[in-house]
Amino acid sequence: MPHFADRLAALVEERRSRLVLGLDPDPAALWPVAIGRGAADGATAARAARAVERHCLAAIEAAAPSCVAAKLQFACFERLGAQGWLALEVVRDAARGSGLLVIADAKRGDVPVTSKAYAQALVGSTPTPFGVVEGFEADAFTASPLLGLDSLEPLIEGAARAGAGCFLLVSTSNPGAPDLQDLEAGGAPLHERIAQLVHEAGGEHVGECGLSLVGAVVGATRPERLARLRSLMPQAIFLLPGVGAQGGGTGALGPAFEPHPAAGLVAASRSIVDAYRERGGDPATAAAAVAQELRSATWNQ
Repeated sequence: MPHFADRLAALVEERRSRLVLGLDPDPAALWPVAIGRGAADGATAARAARAVERHCLAAIEAAAPSCVAAKLQFACFERLGAQGWLALEVVRDAARGSGLLVIADAKRGDVPVTSKAYAQALVGSTPTPFGVVEGFEADAFTASPLLGLDSLEPLIEGAARAGAGCFLLVSTSNPGAPDLQDLEAGGAPLHERIAQLVHEAGGEHVGECGLSLVGAVVGATRPERLARLRSLMPQAIFLLPGVGAQGGGTGALGPAFEPHPAAGLVAASRSIVDAYRERGGDPATAAAAVAQELRSATWNQ
């Protein structure tokens, strides 16, 4: 499989977009089209999962032309049990069928033996006495670096074997992020120490485009630190959540894109999928319009 960064770079250039469609489906707040068919058929979990599936498929159809990837929030599917996992696979296939890369927003991370299992589940396969069991086959995934480098090595190695990407949490977009991420750690904030780890871990995994398969989750809600983080991670692809509903804007993200057009990916979830609640009208039409606006705003920087 070709290197993740090279595949991404080609797609970014082809679509002239850096936009990622975030899919965080709330079963209690779905598009009307998702709950209008087959709502009375089957057990509760199956009905809810099918509705989530229809909601996501409609959102992909509306927004995909403006995007390069879909970021699937695993928790939003996993809370529906086994039926939610089946819906997750259908949504993955639909995103890929629309030409999008698939980012598994799973934020995994554990001791090395468990991290190896996570890598097999997300981008690899698992040998058994009965044959090989294939994993989710994501194009990239998110991971937590809190347990240190040895916990990340199986994830990064698994990603490299699969030609996939691994985005490590560095500076997240939630309000409570500074509680730990801004604490001093040996003369620098913890998020900068993690950034150094990202750079070191990704140095051996750089594609022909000059970008590494080891990327960083960097919230768009703190644009003032982008230049510093870019200096610490010159080869990392930044996954930039927080635009729109979380208060992040598109006007100050320039440092993220400096090394390469594909060096920054802007992830937008509720601002696209829930756009109709503010704008009115058809959900798909509103989602398509906002996705196109965000694509233009983030590309022209």
